[in-house]
Amino acid sequence: MATIKDVAKQAGVSVATVSRVLNDNGYVHGNTRKLVIEAIQQLSYKPNEVARSLFKKKSRLIGLLLPDIRNPFFPELARGIEDEIQEQGYQLIIGNIDEKYPKEMDYIQTFQQNNVTGIITATNLTGRSHYDDLSSPVVFLDRTFNDHPSVFADGIEGGRMAASELVKRGSKRITILKGPAQLQTAQDRFNGAIAWLRAEKVDFSVIETSSFSFSDAEMWAKELFEKYPDTDGILASNDVVAAAVLHEALRLGKAIPEDLQLIGFDDIPLSRLLFPPLSTIRQPAYDMGKEAAKLLIRLINKETHFEKNIRMPVMFIERQTTRKVEENG
Repeated sequence: MATIKDVAKQAGVSVATVSRVLNDNGYVHGNTRKLVIEAIQQLSYKPNEVARSLFKKKSRLIGLLLPDIRNPFFPELARGIEDEIQEQGYQLIIGNIDEKYPKEMDYIQTFQQNNVTGIITATNLTGRSHYDDLSSPVVFLDRTFNDHPSVFADGIEGGRMAASELVKRGSKRITILKGPAQLQTAQDRFNGAIAWLRAEKVDFSVIETSSFSFSDAEMWAKELFEKYPDTDGILASNDVVAAAVLHEALRLGKAIPEDLQLIGFDDIPLSRLLFPPLSTIRQPAYDMGKEAAKLLIRLINKETHFEKNIRMPVMFIERQTTRKVEENG
């Protein structure tokens, strides 16, 4: 890997001259600048972004906070962000916080020490005020908090859609896994579902849940079938939770979808690989990531007159944990 000294030697100039070109700081003759740029290209030299940020008090680094990188939904968000920011000349630093407040604060401090230009956060702890005092712009992704800029899917429509699809396919005793109370996006899904079920006078029950993790979901799945053994339709708070519920239902000998229908939320890649493949509400995760990156870059560039809260559409993906509509016509 080429160093700044290699670039200086190739161009026949001092290291200080190369540094002035890289940082656009101080006078450099036009011909000399051209020699340095050509040497950088020939050697495929990439400057140390952290060192540059310490010198200039700004960088081309963007920080991303995720609640649990084991959940396949979040790497899809990250990929959309990375693809977009790299086109704009930025690099991504990812912090996985495991839904723990001290880890989140440690990563935020690390981001600030490295002079990140902006932060995108998809953590489950967005209700805390520590985002209000940051000097870097922040975008909330798949999360909303007060009036901060955000990109999120239409959870209310997703919940309504999931509930109506279950009923359309014959479910009469529905159980909803509510999702974390502190996440507005999770509550939007829940509220969209129960509003539709109440309007249609459909019987439903609720299981309170506090996270999206598979290990917790196994416990809630057991609780669900102990409390509501006759449920014939389940709306899961996300696909990871739906996978745990599906596993428990099959363990209990329930026929899917004949005895029990199940709809998840997210459409992670795993959903179509489950057996039977999971019907779900798709969030456009990759596109959400790209939109969050575009929004953050607009904020970094101090642009004006653009939408700062972006709601993305959702759609029902029919697989084999729901019956065909014509079977219940």
